[in-house]
Amino acid sequence: MKKVIIADDENAGRVLIKEYLQDYPDLVLIAEVNNGVDAIAEINKFKPDLVFLDIQMPGKTGFEVLNHLEEIPKIIFSTAYDEYALKAFEVHAVDYLLKPYTKERFKIAVERLNGENEKLGALAQSIFMEDTTYPTRVLVQFNKKLITIKCEEILWIEAYGDYSRIHTVGQVYLSNFGISDLEKKLNPQLFLRVHRSSMINLDKVQELNKYGKSYDVTLENGDVVRVSRGYMDAIKRLLI
Repeated sequence: MKKVIIADDENAGRVLIKEYLQDYPDLVLIAEVNNGVDAIAEINKFKPDLVFLDIQMPGKTGFEVLNHLEEIPKIIFSTAYDEYALKAFEVHAVDYLLKPYTKERFKIAVERLNGENEKLGALAQSIFMEDTTYPTRVLVQFNKKLITIKCEEILWIEAYGDYSRIHTVGQVYLSNFGISDLEKKLNPQLFLRVHRSSMINLDKVQELNKYGKSYDVTLENGDVVRVSRGYMDAIKRLLI
């Protein structure tokens, strides 16, 4: 049996979750609240196994609630706002239900409490390790989904504020890691920083062309990435 709390300022949202929970007798609802302040009090009091947590609530937001908890339970966010998805997985959420959601989508979220899908908490780090020293896949945002792509598919990485854009053949994805963080995590024998704002996959380099006192790197898909002078020695050494 797992203890469940619902924290949602909309009555309709709480009613829907309670209706869907009827199919799961092992999930026992012990409390429901309509604001962030009460959410903190009830969660700290009952120490639930699972909380269905709204993000925009009076008193405290869902993320602020997490900062005031003595113990962090499993969290399934239930919200009408899609822009918080990346941050939700950064705090190891089990799932992110975007209102309005169906009974089938609710079922998927509940199933992620157990088994292999529980690895989503680790995926919150945006990179997960397999049996290698360096990650073989990265977690990225695509439309309203979080998906994984193979590192070998990456052509180059571009700084994008506090985030990064990851370029593959025909597609650009968003990573919630900055380019400096990715540089530290990815295999340095494969990925090389060539500019303050860019990093390339050496296996995808097609040409290296001199451009004034610097160089341009042409990748397999035709993308051209500028090499700043501070990185020229490193790229010439590795490509040779």
